[in-house]
Amino acid sequence: MIKLLVDSSSDIDQEEADKFGITLLPMEVRFGEEEYLDGVTLSHKRFFELLIESDELPKTSQINEFRYEEAFSKLTQNGDDVIAIVLSSKLSGTYNCACDAAKKFNGKVRVIDSLNACVGERILCQYAIRLINEGLAIDEIVAKLEENKKKIKLLALLDTLKYLKKGGRISAVVALTGEVFNIKPVVSVEDGEVKLVGKAIGSKKGNNLLMQMVDGCGGIDFSMPYAVAYSGLSDALLQKYLEDSKEIWENNTDAVPRYMIGSTIGTHVGPGAIAVCFFANK
Repeated sequence: MIKLLVDSSSDIDQEEADKFGITLLPMEVRFGEEEYLDGVTLSHKRFFELLIESDELPKTSQINEFRYEEAFSKLTQNGDDVIAIVLSSKLSGTYNCACDAAKKFNGKVRVIDSLNACVGERILCQYAIRLINEGLAIDEIVAKLEENKKKIKLLALLDTLKYLKKGGRISAVVALTGEVFNIKPVVSVEDGEVKLVGKAIGSKKGNNLLMQMVDGCGGIDFSMPYAVAYSGLSDALLQKYLEDSKEIWENNTDAVPRYMIGSTIGTHVGPGAIAVCFFANK
């Protein structure tokens, strides 16, 4: 039997993990003196409530080698194989911790660097579940995951620069200029790193830019997992994006899977972000 483990930077919570029959390893999130387990004792909704209330950004702890070793030990105790999909190695040391732990299990544990986060890591997990359910051998599953993860595109339109400034990722001057001129940046995960790939003035032009970028990737491979996501306590901006971009979806799917962004990316983008994620056609 092949078992799947995923960390909570995928924004998969405990309820979903139980539904999918996978193991969730949560990251630890600290607001001041209060510590939570992401997706277990801290829901995405509660995370954004705390983020909006807090003057300082929360601190997230990477999953250490001991916690991975403990999880792998339980999952392999009956001779089962394990595939672990983890947050991009370019964003955290979690991947290295998982690899160090996996070395102790004589090839029974395979670690996949998602080179992604958030909904990008999520759709790779959904693809892995599909492959496992198809009954493929573990070597074939790992090969397909490694090959196809390079096709994942995660594009996000931000509503505010406030949290990027708080995290020291942009200067106060850049943030102020962005707020004054209503600049909506578009970020992407490229080769495992978050990069600024475009800017638009206002949400409508931002939605148009997002659609252009989806098209620029060759469009969405609807035979593979895909999703949209939003951050914060309201999905109104996401609904507006789906309405503006309905030409992308309406003849290809009956319903677009939508999810709430959690703490790993939510800490940096803040509320009001929308994201589209898919395996590209090219």
